[in-house]
Amino acid sequence: MKMKLSEIARVVGAHYAVPDPVAPTVTGVAFDTRKLHPGDLFVPIMGERDGHDFIGAAEKAGAAATFVQAGHAPVGTALPQLVVQDPLKALNDLARYYLLMKVNPKVVAITGSNGKTTTKDMTAAILATQYHVIKTQDNYNNEIGVPMTILSMDTNTEVLVVEMGMDRPGQLDKLSKLVEPDVAVITMIGEAHIEFFKTRDKIADAKMEITNGLKEDGLFIYNGDEPLLRERAEHIVQDQKTFGLNPDNILYARDIKAGETQTDFSLSRWPDLRFSIPMMGEWNVANALAAILVGRRFHIKPEAIQAALKNFPVTKNRTQWVTGDAGEPILSDVYNANPTAMKAVLNDFAEFPCRGRRIAVLGDMLELGDASAALHASVASALDPAKIQDVYLYGDEIIALKEALAGKYAPEHVHYFPKAEQRRLIVALEDHIVHDDLVMLKASHGLHLEKVLQALIEGAE
Repeated sequence: MKMKLSEIARVVGAHYAVPDPVAPTVTGVAFDTRKLHPGDLFVPIMGERDGHDFIGAAEKAGAAATFVQAGHAPVGTALPQLVVQDPLKALNDLARYYLLMKVNPKVVAITGSNGKTTTKDMTAAILATQYHVIKTQDNYNNEIGVPMTILSMDTNTEVLVVEMGMDRPGQLDKLSKLVEPDVAVITMIGEAHIEFFKTRDKIADAKMEITNGLKEDGLFIYNGDEPLLRERAEHIVQDQKTFGLNPDNILYARDIKAGETQTDFSLSRWPDLRFSIPMMGEWNVANALAAILVGRRFHIKPEAIQAALKNFPVTKNRTQWVTGDAGEPILSDVYNANPTAMKAVLNDFAEFPCRGRRIAVLGDMLELGDASAALHASVASALDPAKIQDVYLYGDEIIALKEALAGKYAPEHVHYFPKAEQRRLIVALEDHIVHDDLVMLKASHGLHLEKVLQALIEGAE
């Protein structure tokens, strides 16, 4: 991004708090002073802290200018100040202008209860074989992250692959209308955020909002194995393609061979080609199918898609294998969790070769609301003491799973630790795990199992 401050002021309808005879050139945007680069425009977001409190830090970090919300101006700083009614709205207005008037790339928007980040990474890798692609970084997938992703584009960007998350109705509607996607993708409907939506039907309704900004000649790609999406897709007038594991989809997988670090499969469309992804699990095959359909929309040849998927970069902490201090293999999936994903990972984990014991470390799945106890208990169906010998449960909600396992596991093989006792969990695991064991960790990010993972990697102090 490179724009004169005077142009930005015009685009967002701002005025200067203090007359500024020289309009500097802005080379980026930041809302976090720790990530601000010299030349950036600072956007003070109103969150847990008032972003205006950090304008001084932004000045020290080399900011070129700052937005200031009306009512705060003028702020005591030498920075040029653009007064706006709402800095977040101004950020979105600037992003939309930059997207449409400065770059105008094709846009692929991806959402889903699970798999959106992996699908984004796969899609970007496939499209990058032929186009200059920018994709969402980290978890920049909300009303702040999406405009930040847009504004990070080079002007020669040909395709923007943008991940979209949501935790309330109307959020995807705004994001979709912001980017006006050429392709909209829904990976699946799970139980994530059911605390706020109450039913999977309402989650599906909210996910379908990603099509609200879909261009008239756009394409809607969705998981055809999900009846809730098939029902709702009947009302979409744009072209549609389905993917999944069932043969009634436009593109489906067959002959899936899953391993610890990769999964191989064939496709209905090109039966003579064998595809491979550097990840475990059938659910990741479904994500690959979505990415493949996007690739074909952009005329990527099947052989190029095959090569791109084989070695695409996998986002950290999503079904990632690491080695613990005792030499034990650890399957880390600590970024997020819901019942569908947890059961899927456990089912695969139970089949991996192991000379010792398989040990599952499971933490709370958050945002499940009134259904939390029942959904945590439902994970018991994916735990078999003959295949997963020991289960460590961590958190306050997951005690329902402990109770559900009472008739299935002997008491000495189910170990429970409240959320306040993470250190005790770490000590117990370090004392219990040996070289030949196979370990997996999965929980919602709010449980911070990454700290447990780090302790197991580094070993006792």
